[in-house]
Amino acid sequence: MLEEIRISSLGVIESSTLELGPGLTVITGETGAGKTMIVTALGLLLGGRSDSGAVRTGAKSARVEGVVRVGDLSAFGAAVEEAGGEVEDDRVVLARNVSAEGRSRAFVGGASVPVSALAEVAEPLVAVHGQSDQHRLLQAAAQRDALDRFGGESLATLLATYADVFHRLEAVERELDEVVAHARERAQEADLLRFGLGEVEAVAPEPGEDATLAAEETRLGFSDTLRTAAEQAREALSSEQGDPDALATTSAARTALEGVREHDAEAGELADRLAELTYLLSDLAADVASYADRIDTDPARLAAVSERRAALTALTRKYGDTIDEVLAWAERSASRLLDLDNTDGRIEELRAQQDVLTRDRDAAAAALTAARTEAAGRLGTEVTAELTLLAMPHARLSVDVRPKGRFTASGADEVELMLAANTGSEPRALAKGASGGELSRVMLALEVALAGTSPVPTFVFDEVDAGVGGAAAVEVGRRLAQLASSAQVLVVTHLPQVAAYADRHVVVEKSSDGTVTSSGLTVLDDEQRERELSRMLAGLADSDTALAHARELLDVAQELRAAR
Repeated sequence: MLEEIRISSLGVIESSTLELGPGLTVITGETGAGKTMIVTALGLLLGGRSDSGAVRTGAKSARVEGVVRVGDLSAFGAAVEEAGGEVEDDRVVLARNVSAEGRSRAFVGGASVPVSALAEVAEPLVAVHGQSDQHRLLQAAAQRDALDRFGGESLATLLATYADVFHRLEAVERELDEVVAHARERAQEADLLRFGLGEVEAVAPEPGEDATLAAEETRLGFSDTLRTAAEQAREALSSEQGDPDALATTSAARTALEGVREHDAEAGELADRLAELTYLLSDLAADVASYADRIDTDPARLAAVSERRAALTALTRKYGDTIDEVLAWAERSASRLLDLDNTDGRIEELRAQQDVLTRDRDAAAAALTAARTEAAGRLGTEVTAELTLLAMPHARLSVDVRPKGRFTASGADEVELMLAANTGSEPRALAKGASGGELSRVMLALEVALAGTSPVPTFVFDEVDAGVGGAAAVEVGRRLAQLASSAQVLVVTHLPQVAAYADRHVVVEKSSDGTVTSSGLTVLDDEQRERELSRMLAGLADSDTALAHARELLDVAQELRAAR
C-alpha cells in the first residue's frame, strides 16, 4: 500500500507531502491549483514518460518519492531485491528525478535503476484511471482484457494454454513454409555438400597429416645436408679416423684425475663426474651415428610426399585452413547433408505436427470461447447491477462474445461491451451508445466488478466523474467508497457528492506572491471538510445553505462508512 507521496518542484507544486492510508482518499481544489500533478507524480513513480515541461519554473529538477509498505506483497518485495534495492522496516522508497533538460533517473529501494526497471517493479502496485482511460475502454483489446480479468484464474489458465498451442503452431507453420519454399535451394546445397564430402573422402586425410608431411618433406629435401652434419657431429664425438675427439679428450682427463684420487677426495669426485660424462658422450655418439644412418635420401619418397601434400593443400584451399579444420567441416557437412536429404521426411513430419497442433488450437480456442461466454454473462449482470446503483436504473450492459473469423494470440473471439442506456433501447457499442457521463459510470462499475479479481492494491481515479452530477454523483461516491473497502482508492474529483465519502480529504491549495504560484497539500479536519464541500457546492466556503448541504452529504456518507 502507498503510505506517502513526496513531491518537489513538479508543476505548480513547490514541495508537498501527501500521507495516505487505507480506504478512500479524495483530492480536491480550485481549478489550476495542481490536483492533476498528483496523478502526474504517480505516473512518474510508475515509470511513465517524463516531461521536462513539468519541472517547476526556475528549478533544476523535479523529484517524486513514494513510500510503499510491503506487507503481504511478497512478489513486490522480491522484485525490489531483484532490482538491487532494499526493503527496510517493511517499506520501500520509489523515486524519480526529472531534470529541466529532460534527463530522468529512477531509484528503487535506494538503488539507481533504469526507468524500465522502475516501471516493472511498480506497475503491479497501482491502477491509474483517468478520462483518457474512458477512450481506452472503447478499444476492443481493453474490453477483451477486462472480460479475461473478470474470468479469473480458470480463464487465465485456458488463455495461457491456448496461447502456448497457438505459438507452437505458428513456429511449426513458419518452419514448414521455409522448408517447402526453399526445397530447391536445399537440394542445391545438398549437391554441393555431397561433392565436397566426396573430395575429402577420396583424399582420406588423417588428423594433423598436413603438418607431419610438411616436416617430412623438409627433411627429405635437405637429406644430404642433414647427413653431412650428422657425420661431422659423430666424428667430433668419436672419430673413426683416429683424429682427436670429445670422447678421447674426456677419457684422458678422467685418467689424469684418477691417478691422484688417493691424494685428494675432491680430485676423485671430479674423476667420477668425468666418468659419467664419458658414458653420456659414448651414448650420444651412438645416437648421432644412428640418426645419420636413418636419414632417407630416397627421391621417390620425396616425390610421393610432395604429391600427397598437394592433394591436402587442394582440400585446405576449399574447406579449412588446416586438415583438422577440413575434417571438422566434413563432420558438420555430413550432419547437415542428412538433414537436407531428409527434406521430404521433415515436410511430412511438420505437416503431421501441424495437424495435431491445429486440432489442439481449435479445441483450446473453443474452451476459451466457452469460458468467455460464461464470464460475459456474469460480468454483464454484475455491471448492470452496479449501473443501477450509479443512478442508471434502466441501463443494461451486455458483453458480446462473437467469432473473430481468424485466430490470434488472444483467441478467436471478438469481445465488445454493449450498452442499452434506457428501457426499450437496443444495446449499442460503447463508442456509439454512451455519453461521457455514462462512460464514466460504466468504467467505475467495471472496476467495482473487477475489484475481486484484480491483484492491484491501489486504484487512482483522475476526474472519472466528469459529466456526472446530481444523484448520479452521490452514487459514484458511494461505489468508490465500496471499492475502497477492499483496496486503497485515491480520487481526484470536482464533485462534493464524491468527496463527502472520503476517509481522508486532501485539498490542494494555491498561493501566489505575485510572480510565482505554488501549491500545497493539506489534510482537512471535519470543520475544514465542511467548508471545502461548501466551496465546491456553491463557490463560497461560508454560505449557510451550502454548509448545511455539506453537512447533510457528510452525514449520509458517514452512515455508509459506519456500515462498512
